[in-house]
Amino acid sequence: MSKEKILIIEDEKDIVKMLDYNLRKENFRVFSANNGEDGLDMARKENPDLVLLDLMLPEMDGLDVCKAVKNDAKTAHIPIIILTAKAQEFDKVVGLELGADDYVTKPFSPRELIARIKAVLRRLKEKDKLPEIMNIGDMAIDFSKIMVSIKSKPVELTSKEFELLKVLIKAKGRVLSRDYLLDSVWGFDQALEIQTRTVDVHITTLRKKLKSESKRIVTVKNYGYRFELDADEG
Repeated sequence: MSKEKILIIEDEKDIVKMLDYNLRKENFRVFSANNGEDGLDMARKENPDLVLLDLMLPEMDGLDVCKAVKNDAKTAHIPIIILTAKAQEFDKVVGLELGADDYVTKPFSPRELIARIKAVLRRLKEKDKLPEIMNIGDMAIDFSKIMVSIKSKPVELTSKEFELLKVLIKAKGRVLSRDYLLDSVWGFDQALEIQTRTVDVHITTLRKKLKSESKRIVTVKNYGYRFELDADEG
């Protein structure tokens, strides 16, 4: 499976270069944008695992980018670490209130920042862990045994179908793009060689097998899919 994707939204070229170098050394996949509007567009397109966000940006400042990311259902799940020369308590409080996960003041040590990144990603993984067994409507899923049943009758899923179902459920109702699903289920290297149509084909087959629970897999036109959970299931 691929390593986590980090999006850097920063207009200082030297900082971007330094971050890119150090993050790639840690086997992260790195993308960057040098203004707020491009950064927001890239967050929506690339669905990164974490955003490093400068506050003082051209076009659209970092606080507005943070607010837009957290107010969009497609990107609200993405953790944000704010990078800024501003050390005032006001800026820190506002950033955290808007949904940022951490705050690092320039100048900073690359080693410290990478430790912060790993800590945020680790906390997110712990938070998003699924229970060993999950009951959703008529469906029971045993993630440890890779087994699914509908009304106590076993459902035979391929490994990719099961992984696709798992990724959709873990998103807890968030919309996932076809590209994201390709990357998550097939892996980045394979995803480069596979068309997004593959996702649609697997979704169609998965729906047929899930029968009464197939309606939970909702198509979001021109984007991808989401999995509907009842209020007491997420």
